[in-house]
Amino acid sequence: MRTLRTPEERFADLPDFPYEPRYAEVGDGLRMAYVEAGPADGEPVVLLHGEPTWSFLYRHVMRELAAAGLRAMAVDLVGFGRSDKPVDPAEHTYARHVEWTRALLMDALNLGRITVVGQDWGGLIGLRIAAEHPGRIARIVAANTGLPTGDTPMPEVWHRFRDAVRNAPVLDIARLVQAGCKTELSQEVRAAYDAPFPDESYKAGPQAMPGLVPITPDDPAAPANRAAWQVLRTLDRPFLVAFSDGDPITGGMAPVLLRSISGTSGLRHPVLRGAGHFLQEDAGAELGRLIAAFVTSA
Repeated sequence: MRTLRTPEERFADLPDFPYEPRYAEVGDGLRMAYVEAGPADGEPVVLLHGEPTWSFLYRHVMRELAAAGLRAMAVDLVGFGRSDKPVDPAEHTYARHVEWTRALLMDALNLGRITVVGQDWGGLIGLRIAAEHPGRIARIVAANTGLPTGDTPMPEVWHRFRDAVRNAPVLDIARLVQAGCKTELSQEVRAAYDAPFPDESYKAGPQAMPGLVPITPDDPAAPANRAAWQVLRTLDRPFLVAFSDGDPITGGMAPVLLRSISGTSGLRHPVLRGAGHFLQEDAGAELGRLIAAFVTSA
């Protein structure tokens, strides 16, 4: 597997992101990166980003979790952020991303009592890990995400997004992030989202991920996702649904999660007003406080 590693100087002077990178090997010759905030002995809250962002997305959330005495850990998925980047899009599969992330959390870091927070692809990966390794999981937070099986059609806006990524001769990462936000991102923040990708050769991950979402019942990932649903429906773990009110891509998943997963019962599930798909940008501090309250009370 041929990979690229973004030069560290690309990450200089990131706004509101003072965290030192940490690294671990996860198999297939790959190194994954993550950052931490808060006490090392605090309960671990693992923050999983999606397409086409990286751990920088969670900078405001991390600050709130650390202030509450929690160990906030934001991961860079393989192909994103400071993590290694396979050059061939075919090297990216749903199953591999689940296993790479599991290996980081459970083999390299040996975490237990994890609160998994997933948004976008972070949920597609995190929900699978939670369902397949429930003994390591304390709580789950789903934020603008879901677990598609291909049995229900995806919204038309998602198909337009997938086609735009697939057909783009130059993939404008910062523009994609801005399109998923309600607030106007500063030039410094836009540059931070571009930082992991010096040129198009580094972007196989962002290019591949939309095509890995199961959209037909016979998708290779569909059976594993259906099996995960069977576990999650009755899993005895608190499950918080924290969606924004302005995400046309995943908004329809909130009621599905609420009526399908028993762990959602008895909890107050917030709706973050005025936020888009990337609610961490539009309402990151609020989301952080909500997660902190959930972890410390549930």
